[in-house]
Amino acid sequence: MKKKDASQKGIEEVYPPNVVVKLEEPYEDVRGSIQPLVDTLMNSAIIIESKAGSIRANHYHKTDWHYCYVLSGEIEYIHRPTNSNNDPETISVRKGEMVFTPPMVDHAMKFLVDTVFLTLSRNPRDQVSYENDVVRVNMIPHEGLKYWTPGAGKK
Repeated sequence: MKKKDASQKGIEEVYPPNVVVKLEEPYEDVRGSIQPLVDTLMNSAIIIESKAGSIRANHYHKTDWHYCYVLSGEIEYIHRPTNSNNDPETISVRKGEMVFTPPMVDHAMKFLVDTVFLTLSRNPRDQVSYENDVVRVNMIPHEGLKYWTPGAGKK
């Protein structure tokens, strides 16, 4: 799927065809291996640590997209098109797997075990830019889980 993106100086973006991204085969030699992940322009690369029993996201992005590559642990990734009445789909994303979230997709992440993942995003990840692009939704309940809301502080 291609999408013209004027905010990136007319660069044509190509989104993966599926939520779960099929990774290319790694290049291997006597030194080890190189695993290609993403080959596109982006503005942010961050590592996120999530504790067992927590949730993240429960929102959608107006313009941002992101890839999430699991380094350790597992993400229970829940998603559906924004403004949809469809039941959300749940996908288990394990170590060495990657998921893609385009703009205008409600998504949430639930962590049953401690998890570390790499997030590669189109937009800058400073808090002001991030909050201006995010619309919070209540797709999954957070009762009994660790969660954060704007204004709640750092802990």
